[in-house]
Amino acid sequence: MLTSLQIRNIVLIEALDLDFRAGLGVLTGETGAGKSILLDALGLVLGNRAETSLVRSGEDKASVTATFEFAAMPPLLAEALEDAGVEIEPGEPLLLRRQVKVDGGSKAFVNGQPVGVAVLRSLAPALVELHGQHDDRGLVNPRGHRELLTRYAGMDESRVAEAWAAWRKAEDALAEAKRIAADAQAEEELLTAHVEELEKLAPVPGEEEELALARADMQKGERLADDLSDLGHVFAGSDGPLAQLRSAARKLDRIAEDHPALGEALAALDRALIEGGEAEEALTRANEALAFDPQVLDETERRLFDLRAAARKHDVEVDALPAKLEAMREALDAITHSGERIAALERKAFDAGAHYHAEAETLSAARVEAARRLDKAVAAELAPLKLDAAKFRTAVQRLPEERWGPHGMDGVEFLIATNPGAPYAPLTKIASGGELSRFILALKVALAEEGGAAVIIFDEIDRGVGGAVASAIGDRLARLANGSSASGKGNGSAAGQLLAVTHSPQVAARGGSHYMIAKSSEGTVTRTSVRMLDAGQRIEEIARMLSGAEITPEARAQAERLLEGV
Repeated sequence: MLTSLQIRNIVLIEALDLDFRAGLGVLTGETGAGKSILLDALGLVLGNRAETSLVRSGEDKASVTATFEFAAMPPLLAEALEDAGVEIEPGEPLLLRRQVKVDGGSKAFVNGQPVGVAVLRSLAPALVELHGQHDDRGLVNPRGHRELLTRYAGMDESRVAEAWAAWRKAEDALAEAKRIAADAQAEEELLTAHVEELEKLAPVPGEEEELALARADMQKGERLADDLSDLGHVFAGSDGPLAQLRSAARKLDRIAEDHPALGEALAALDRALIEGGEAEEALTRANEALAFDPQVLDETERRLFDLRAAARKHDVEVDALPAKLEAMREALDAITHSGERIAALERKAFDAGAHYHAEAETLSAARVEAARRLDKAVAAELAPLKLDAAKFRTAVQRLPEERWGPHGMDGVEFLIATNPGAPYAPLTKIASGGELSRFILALKVALAEEGGAAVIIFDEIDRGVGGAVASAIGDRLARLANGSSASGKGNGSAAGQLLAVTHSPQVAARGGSHYMIAKSSEGTVTRTSVRMLDAGQRIEEIARMLSGAEITPEARAQAERLLEGV
């Protein structure tokens, strides 16, 4: 609900801090006192165009701050906040602020964070629903009539939505199968050649990496083999170092017996021969390990180049060739069995469509029955509101197939005929401002809808009526604010919040809270002020509304009777 409104330098309002309560709040005052300024200020903070004429004369800027609080976040507002990317903690108030400068500049804030004015505008429908002399929103908009009827009847559209999704899925699958078959048919010969080519190649995932590593190893071994061959010549032959060491060792062995001092040299030669022999054996093993068949290298390179050429041809990575082959096999299979597959999908799509039709027809019948009940409930509200010559009808019409969807096959629109024998037409086409507001009130009471805006505002709904009609309007406003249905019984929802700008004492007397708007002048300065009235002040204000400028004892007595009768 709207808990407070702070206005600074808006037209005739210098500074105003208003607190609001749940239930029905009425705003009264003499003509020209400035009631429209309050609505303009509220419209400004809800994203309306920032007119520089709103800035109070002599000031450079104006601002409006509206505070909303909720025991539980309304679903409509939660969805709007999510769409706008605004996050607030559970239980945290929602503060909207708008500032406009005399030079035309404008700023917007949500809970102190700068936002675009479009964000305020997107939140507005979930926060305030305004019905006035020139209203063209809310219940008047046919786009929301189907949802309102659904909520009124408590209908569950989930079965239709599920059937619609299944039908769309079946139709999409059929269309895709036909597309694939048509594309494949045109490329059958080329596909066949490509499949035969890839089947012959038989690519394997990961094969490219394995071949590349093996090729690299063999190329490295080829280079090392040449170096090892040169080393082999060093060790081999009669003139190699090992052969010469052996010859030297034999000679030294023959003379070492006569010269014991040469034993140490002989031992060193023996160790050198052992180490040299081990080195020769190690080189031999290394040479054997690096040995490869040149034919194997040729085959490896050929396989690697063939795989890469095929990948370039089909514009994929080498590892994707098996998947490409499978896709082309499926395409060929689609050509071969396309008739059977498409026929099966056509049967499935037909069955899904028939199921959707059945579910949608059931929902349509429920809508027609709910429309009859709603028409009867609204009709009961029209006569007391001095609309007894008017008729209301909820039109449930079959939409063209291209407009069917998860909500069924129906369009819903609220229509009225204001005179006997006159054709039914949309609300805005034939209802005057006062009639329109009363029609909307009748609808609101009949629907007793949940999940709407946080606060509903009726601007001079009682214009041009009085007596019993004004009393009926006040009664229905109070019931609507308290969450009651057309029968007067609660619909189970918590008390809401409704504000009514009124000239009618009968309506004013039904308010749970009463605000008086007054204009005063001090020299050349004119100011508009608003204050909440206590019990005694309410009697005086309602008496003024009854008698005019001079408040008579009779008017006070009548005001007391109106308040006592609430």
